[in-house]
Amino acid sequence: MKNKYVLLFFVSGVLIVMDQYTKLMVSLHIPLNYSVKVVEDFFNLTHIRNSGVAFGLFASQQSEYKALMFITISTIAIIAILIIFHQTPKEKKMVQTGLILIFSGAIGNLIDRVLHGEVIDFVDFFINRHHFPAFNIADSCITVGVAMMVIDLFVGEAGPDSSAKVR
Repeated sequence: MKNKYVLLFFVSGVLIVMDQYTKLMVSLHIPLNYSVKVVEDFFNLTHIRNSGVAFGLFASQQSEYKALMFITISTIAIIAILIIFHQTPKEKKMVQTGLILIFSGAIGNLIDRVLHGEVIDFVDFFINRHHFPAFNIADSCITVGVAMMVIDLFVGEAGPDSSAKVR
């Protein structure tokens, strides 16, 4: 695509709408703290609310300013993502895609924090009694985006100056 910003806003728009739509459907059709079995002993749709950050960290902390603090941090992170995206060369497609995913997830969860003061999570994977923390589409975007950036960091294409000349 000629303009990387068109790609940023198109892809993130689609992902944010998907994230918010699934959260709305969960909120409308699954009571809070209730699970619907999808795959026996492996996957449920579970409506929970996370007032903390990733994996429920800081969820038990009580403060009337906690939501405002997370909104502020998220806003700063989104601005930083946009700055990094702007500075990323167009040849670094994996980094650009990772940043688009992280941006999309950050916006999706920021919308929840602004509207509800917490994030709606519902994807619940487990094996026996071992549960992975519940998450949502926005969390998945962030996780995949970070993974893409880490992969690029370790196995990304070498620039023309860094390749060894073979004689």
